[in-house]
Amino acid sequence: MIDPQELLDAAARHPLPAGYVCSADPGRFDADLVHHWLSTDAYWALGRSREAQAQMLAGSLVYGVYEEGSRAQVGCARVVTDLAAFAYLCDVYIAPDARGRGLGTSLVAAVLADVIGRAPYGMRRVLLATDDAHGIYAKLGFTPLPRPEQWMVLGGS
Repeated sequence: MIDPQELLDAAARHPLPAGYVCSADPGRFDADLVHHWLSTDAYWALGRSREAQAQMLAGSLVYGVYEEGSRAQVGCARVVTDLAAFAYLCDVYIAPDARGRGLGTSLVAAVLADVIGRAPYGMRRVLLATDDAHGIYAKLGFTPLPRPEQWMVLGGS
């Protein structure tokens, strides 16, 4: 079971920089902008269709990072979850001109605190996959699978 207090503590250790806010309001989330980012710049989603992206967003909790002054979206994350035992964190992205400010770590910390806070029975496991951001996730307590031999995948490459 994931300790909710540990995630709240992590979120407190990694607050968003001044001038930025994280929101789970889907009405504020710019799906067209996010599709552009992911389908043209994110190695895991290059060429993703707008229709596929729309379906993914519809089945997920969506989060955005926004500049407070301009209200412009500068980042996003998506979580697929049953809000009881399992969550899959994916599509974490910070716009190139907003990188280097700690927004990625802060976004993930805020997302995890929110998701775990919504889980009335606690959360057993949060998974993610990354080729290049292990350090960001390690700061928040993610580790390699302790027993990868017990996991299987259908359709992975």
